[in-house]
Amino acid sequence: MANHKSAIKRIRSNESKRLRNRFQHKTTRNAVKKLRELKDKKKAKALLPSVIGMLDKLSKKNIIHSNKASNLKSKLTKLVNGL
Repeated sequence: MANHKSAIKRIRSNESKRLRNRFQHKTTRNAVKKLRELKDKKKAKALLPSVIGMLDKLSKKNIIHSNKASNLKSKLTKLVNGL
């Protein structure tokens, strides 16, 4: 266990950040899956901007790599346009 006050605080803050990142990542993955399952173009076009925003936010906070976010956005956009 850590001995310094700052190290103990760092452990606490790292845990809360880890849980927040995990929640946001899982929520985004579920939204991507939901978008991929849609067959209605109108609903998919409505959902696409919010999913892209989620991916951008994860990328900005370094939860996922920026290239991964770009690849996902590109593939999802092509999918929606092809419906």
